[in-house]
Amino acid sequence: MNQIKIDLERIISDIDRNIFGGYLENLAYGGIYYPTHPKADKDGLRTDVMAELQRMKLPNMRFPGGNLASGYRWMDAVGPVESRPAQHDLAWNSIVSNHFGTNEFIGFCRKMNIQPYFCANCGDGDMREAADWVEYCNGTGDSSLVKLRRRHGFDEPHRIKYWGIGNEVDGPWQIGYKTPQEYARSVTEFGKVMKRVDPDIKLVAAAVSLWEDHPAFHDYKTEWVERTQLMLEQAGNLIDYMALHRYAHPNINDPFETYMAFGASFNERLTAYEGMINSVRLEKKIKHDISIAVDEWGLSRLPHVSRTEKMIVNVVDAMVTAQHLNAFIRHARSVRMANFTGMLTSMGVRLIRMDKPLLLDPNFYSFLLYSRTCGQMALEVFWSSDTFSANYLGRDYPGIRTLDVTATLDTALKQVVVYVVNQSKEKPMETTITLAAGQFTGKAQVSVLNGPDIKSENTEEKPNEVNIKTADLEISGNSFTFLFEPHSITALVCGVS
Repeated sequence: MNQIKIDLERIISDIDRNIFGGYLENLAYGGIYYPTHPKADKDGLRTDVMAELQRMKLPNMRFPGGNLASGYRWMDAVGPVESRPAQHDLAWNSIVSNHFGTNEFIGFCRKMNIQPYFCANCGDGDMREAADWVEYCNGTGDSSLVKLRRRHGFDEPHRIKYWGIGNEVDGPWQIGYKTPQEYARSVTEFGKVMKRVDPDIKLVAAAVSLWEDHPAFHDYKTEWVERTQLMLEQAGNLIDYMALHRYAHPNINDPFETYMAFGASFNERLTAYEGMINSVRLEKKIKHDISIAVDEWGLSRLPHVSRTEKMIVNVVDAMVTAQHLNAFIRHARSVRMANFTGMLTSMGVRLIRMDKPLLLDPNFYSFLLYSRTCGQMALEVFWSSDTFSANYLGRDYPGIRTLDVTATLDTALKQVVVYVVNQSKEKPMETTITLAAGQFTGKAQVSVLNGPDIKSENTEEKPNEVNIKTADLEISGNSFTFLFEPHSITALVCGVS
């Protein structure tokens, strides 16, 4: 019998709302910023896209983020729009107008009640450029950069809190790839001058994006252990977050079980990384917390789909999104920020023809389900279920539990939320949910995200093929039984006493 046992006193940690952060690269153009769109506001921002993103309750947004950051010139994207130079973005081999830059992004974030998170250029940029950006945004004196910001119409400092030092600098595809030794030196010197400009900022080091030897670079070996140790040893007193990137990278023709093994792989790496950070902090007597920021995450099938091809986002994508979010909750003590990429869409909001309504992808609904129901505390959960085995990127994972389970507690509302991903392709899973102490009270709100099968997707013809269905369930006593649908994501919001 499948069972889930919850002890309301076994709290892992509080949950930082920053795990529900967003990500904006050059998808800003057309996605967020589109002055000629019929639904654009006076600042050129799409009100239809903003309305959907508002539903996601995003606490922060990363920009320019991604590969664009490795060649980004922030100075080219401030001041009068008509005088800004267009940029040949070498990362994506495209032309960027720079009409959407620092102040436009901050304006967007302020409208959305979102904390901006800037990613400085540590590819072909230097520490002076990064420190100047901090001063332009946060400076309060009469320096030339502060005066420049004021001439641009912003008398008060922007007070940007989160600053990343580079993006995926461990990847040979990056402009300005750096060896472990080079990046440890860079993050030390960048961090030093950036915090001298504003000691209150939080610095995010670009730690690991290349976890396995990359199939496109046969002679390139991952070195994330050495890289992590060096940057913590040399710059640990400056770093506030270690940024990890983790995409599910199965082959497009892999079996369903390979996709489902991603969760086991991701949890294994988070556990290892927590141990590395704690070990170096202990040895080097680093007194402040160094958290994990998973500031890019999502699903990207191999071989990669080009930007001109149709991107299929189906039930499997939604399940992998839920696996990520379950991992963040499970590791809430260390994972304090995350930024959802959504892959080729604007946060799961599919941008189709201008005369058509927006299309919401299954991964949008998966993110939405967690963001809108998540409590303030992560609970340690015991559960048992059927198991399966699979291989993920060359590593065997035997005995994976078919149910992937986490739970959160909202003390103010006296609610426990149980999240369950049924990773079975075909089998419903009858499960008993039990409280170790206390009682379930009243009705449980049941929200299930699913489609007719694992390949179901939302299209113009069937925009709601994959969506969240809600119902009420009468519960009482210390346990109840629930049948989890195959290939589904379920949130059970239960009153407790």
